[in-house]
Amino acid sequence: MKTDPTQQGKLLPLMEDFYTIQGEGFHTGKAAYFLRVGGCDVGCYWCDVKESWNPKLHPLTDTDEIVNRVIGNPAATVVVTGGEPLMYKLDYLCDKLKKQGLQVHLETSGSHPFSGSFDWICLSPKRKSPPKPEIFSKASELKVIVFDDTDFEWAEENAKLVGPDCYLCLQPEWSRMQVVLPDIIDYVMKNPRWHISLQAHKFMHIP
Repeated sequence: MKTDPTQQGKLLPLMEDFYTIQGEGFHTGKAAYFLRVGGCDVGCYWCDVKESWNPKLHPLTDTDEIVNRVIGNPAATVVVTGGEPLMYKLDYLCDKLKKQGLQVHLETSGSHPFSGSFDWICLSPKRKSPPKPEIFSKASELKVIVFDDTDFEWAEENAKLVGPDCYLCLQPEWSRMQVVLPDIIDYVMKNPRWHISLQAHKFMHIP
């Protein structure tokens, strides 16, 4: 019986890949190659990449080909994002990237079982599909999207579950930034263990 290559992570529904500047969180401003994997069942209504939700819209791509495209660029850091990349087994991809000496980062909601080996994990928890318990201890960064005042409580609930060295940041939902940013500023000044993340790539008009 043949093994399904998608279950082995040797094929992934790649939506897009590109070399750019990381625009969010702790690594804002760092050059990085982004791999956006198609498929997400979380369904945040404010998501700015809704075209990533349906994996059937994105061709299954040989993981070895994906790696070859990465190493054809000067990137030292690769960011695996989505969609929700943990819908797929990521061990094979990570192994191949790390053998090239690359730093491998993950952006995830944590709503699916963990796989892969990463140098930095940005956990962005969503209420509709909360993170699996196993992800909290692995998170290097907790990034909570703030749409309204109730998200501060959600942020604190998740902050209790991550490790003591996890970088904590609050990021305004882009369409509500002017409304919620003053509240975020006030909150961070009163709770200085938190940091503010802005979508700097949108200000720079880059992907």
